[in-house]
Amino acid sequence: MAPQYDLLGEYEVTLDAKGRFRIPSGLLKNLGDRDTLKFVVNRGLGNCLALYPKPVWDEIKQEVDALNKNNQQNLRYVRAFYRGATEVVPDSADRLLLPKRLVSWAKMEKNLVMTAMNDRIEIWAEAEYDLYLEQEPDDLAALAEEVLGDSPRENDL
Repeated sequence: MAPQYDLLGEYEVTLDAKGRFRIPSGLLKNLGDRDTLKFVVNRGLGNCLALYPKPVWDEIKQEVDALNKNNQQNLRYVRAFYRGATEVVPDSADRLLLPKRLVSWAKMEKNLVMTAMNDRIEIWAEAEYDLYLEQEPDDLAALAEEVLGDSPRENDL
Protein backbone atom coordinates (compact mmCIF):
# COMPACT_ATOMS: atom_id res chain seq x y z
CA MET A 1 0.00 0.00 0.00
CA ALA A 2 1.33 3.43 -0.99
CA PRO A 3 2.02 6.05 1.66
CA GLN A 4 -0.77 8.52 2.24
CA TYR A 5 -0.25 11.98 0.81
CA ASP A 6 -2.07 15.18 1.55
CA LEU A 7 -1.00 17.37 -1.34
CA LEU A 8 -2.88 20.62 -1.72
CA GLY A 9 -2.42 23.95 -3.40
CA GLU A 10 -1.77 25.76 -6.64
CA TYR A 11 1.79 26.82 -7.37
CA GLU A 12 3.35 28.94 -10.10
CA VAL A 13 6.77 27.71 -11.21
CA THR A 14 9.18 28.58 -13.99
CA LEU A 15 10.57 26.15 -16.53
CA ASP A 16 14.21 26.88 -17.30
CA ALA A 17 15.91 26.50 -20.71
CA LYS A 18 16.90 22.90 -19.87
CA GLY A 19 13.30 21.88 -19.05
CA ARG A 20 13.67 21.96 -15.25
CA PHE A 21 11.55 23.54 -12.56
CA ARG A 22 11.94 23.72 -8.80
CA ILE A 23 9.45 21.79 -6.69
CA PRO A 24 7.73 24.34 -4.43
CA SER A 25 8.60 24.00 -0.74
CA GLY A 26 4.89 23.81 0.11
CA LEU A 27 4.73 20.52 -1.79
CA LEU A 28 8.09 19.21 -0.67
CA LYS A 29 7.14 19.27 2.99
CA ASN A 30 4.24 16.86 2.29
CA LEU A 31 6.14 14.46 0.04
CA GLY A 32 8.33 12.74 2.61
CA ASP A 33 12.06 12.04 2.70
CA ARG A 34 13.84 14.06 0.01
CA ASP A 35 16.65 11.50 -0.20
CA THR A 36 14.28 8.81 -1.50
CA LEU A 37 11.86 11.02 -3.41
CA LYS A 38 10.99 9.76 -6.91
CA PHE A 39 8.17 10.61 -9.29
CA VAL A 40 6.69 9.40 -12.53
CA VAL A 41 5.48 12.01 -14.99
CA ASN A 42 3.30 11.35 -18.01
CA ARG A 43 0.48 12.79 -20.07
CA GLY A 44 -2.45 13.76 -17.90
CA LEU A 45 -6.11 14.08 -18.71
CA GLY A 46 -6.55 17.27 -20.66
CA ASN A 47 -3.59 19.32 -21.82
CA CYS A 48 -1.49 18.84 -18.71
CA LEU A 49 1.14 16.50 -17.34
CA ALA A 50 0.45 14.24 -14.37
CA LEU A 51 3.15 13.93 -11.73
CA TYR A 52 2.80 10.97 -9.37
CA PRO A 53 4.90 10.16 -6.33
CA LYS A 54 6.46 6.80 -7.26
CA PRO A 55 4.49 4.77 -4.65
CA VAL A 56 1.20 6.18 -6.01
CA TRP A 57 2.27 5.41 -9.58
CA ASP A 58 3.13 1.84 -8.58
CA GLU A 59 -0.38 1.28 -7.18
CA ILE A 60 -2.11 2.74 -10.23
CA LYS A 61 0.22 0.76 -12.51
CA GLN A 62 -0.87 -2.50 -10.86
CA GLU A 63 -4.50 -1.75 -11.74
CA VAL A 64 -3.60 -0.87 -15.32
CA ASP A 65 -1.36 -3.91 -15.72
CA ALA A 66 -4.22 -6.17 -14.59
CA LEU A 67 -6.41 -5.09 -17.54
CA ASN A 68 -7.06 -7.69 -20.24
CA LYS A 69 -4.97 -6.44 -23.15
CA ASN A 70 -6.87 -8.67 -25.59
CA ASN A 71 -9.72 -6.19 -25.19
CA GLN A 72 -8.99 -3.40 -27.69
CA GLN A 73 -10.37 -0.61 -25.48
CA ASN A 74 -8.20 -1.80 -22.61
CA LEU A 75 -5.16 -1.99 -24.87
CA ARG A 76 -5.79 1.56 -26.13
CA TYR A 77 -5.96 2.79 -22.54
CA VAL A 78 -2.82 0.91 -21.48
CA ARG A 79 -0.88 2.37 -24.40
CA ALA A 80 -2.12 5.88 -23.62
CA PHE A 81 -1.37 5.43 -19.92
CA TYR A 82 2.24 4.43 -20.51
CA ARG A 83 2.95 6.76 -23.44
CA GLY A 84 5.60 9.19 -22.30
CA ALA A 85 5.73 7.90 -18.72
CA THR A 86 9.15 8.71 -17.28
CA GLU A 87 10.66 8.34 -13.83
CA VAL A 88 12.09 11.64 -12.60
CA VAL A 89 14.16 12.31 -9.50
CA PRO A 90 14.77 15.74 -7.97
CA ASP A 91 18.32 17.04 -8.19
CA SER A 92 20.18 18.55 -5.23
CA ALA A 93 18.36 21.87 -5.82
CA ASP A 94 14.90 20.17 -5.72
CA ARG A 95 14.46 20.58 -9.49
CA LEU A 96 12.77 18.09 -11.79
CA LEU A 97 13.79 17.68 -15.42
CA LEU A 98 10.78 17.12 -17.66
CA PRO A 99 11.17 15.06 -20.84
CA LYS A 100 11.25 17.27 -23.95
CA ARG A 101 8.50 15.32 -25.70
CA LEU A 102 6.15 15.80 -22.77
CA VAL A 103 7.01 19.50 -22.52
CA SER A 104 6.22 19.88 -26.21
CA TRP A 105 3.00 17.83 -25.99
CA ALA A 106 1.72 19.97 -23.08
CA LYS A 107 2.63 23.22 -24.91
CA MET A 108 4.89 24.31 -22.08
CA GLU A 109 7.12 27.30 -22.45
CA LYS A 110 8.27 29.19 -19.37
CA ASN A 111 5.42 29.73 -16.91
CA LEU A 112 3.80 26.66 -15.39
CA VAL A 113 1.04 26.06 -12.86
CA MET A 114 1.14 23.04 -10.58
CA THR A 115 -2.14 21.94 -9.00
CA ALA A 116 -1.89 19.42 -6.18
CA MET A 117 -4.74 16.97 -5.80
CA ASN A 118 -4.19 14.78 -2.73
CA ASP A 119 -1.86 12.09 -4.11
CA ARG A 120 -0.88 13.54 -7.49
CA ILE A 121 0.00 16.82 -9.13
CA GLU A 122 -1.06 18.26 -12.47
CA ILE A 123 1.44 20.47 -14.29
CA TRP A 124 -0.02 22.92 -16.78
CA ALA A 125 1.37 25.47 -19.18
CA GLU A 126 0.04 28.71 -17.74
CA ALA A 127 -1.86 29.59 -20.94
CA GLU A 128 -3.48 26.13 -21.08
CA TYR A 129 -4.44 26.36 -17.41
CA ASP A 130 -6.04 29.76 -17.95
CA LEU A 131 -8.04 28.30 -20.86
CA TYR A 132 -9.12 25.41 -18.66
CA LEU A 133 -10.28 27.80 -15.93
CA GLU A 134 -12.39 29.70 -18.48
CA GLN A 135 -14.29 26.45 -19.09
CA GLU A 136 -14.96 25.88 -15.40
CA PRO A 137 -18.66 25.47 -14.67
CA ASP A 138 -20.48 28.60 -13.59
CA ASP A 139 -22.52 26.66 -11.09
CA LEU A 140 -20.21 24.54 -8.95
CA ALA A 141 -23.17 23.58 -6.74
CA ALA A 142 -24.96 21.98 -9.71
CA LEU A 143 -21.81 20.09 -10.69
CA ALA A 144 -21.34 18.89 -7.10
CA GLU A 145 -24.93 17.63 -7.04
CA GLU A 146 -24.43 15.81 -10.35
CA VAL A 147 -21.12 14.22 -9.34
CA LEU A 148 -21.72 13.57 -5.66
CA GLY A 149 -25.47 12.97 -5.78
CA ASP A 150 -26.70 11.73 -2.44
CA SER A 151 -23.26 11.49 -0.94
CA PRO A 152 -23.49 11.99 2.82
CA ARG A 153 -20.87 14.75 2.56
CA GLU A 154 -22.55 16.75 -0.24
CA ASN A 155 -23.35 19.62 2.12
CA ASP A 156 -19.68 20.08 2.89
CA LEU A 157 -18.93 21.92 -0.35
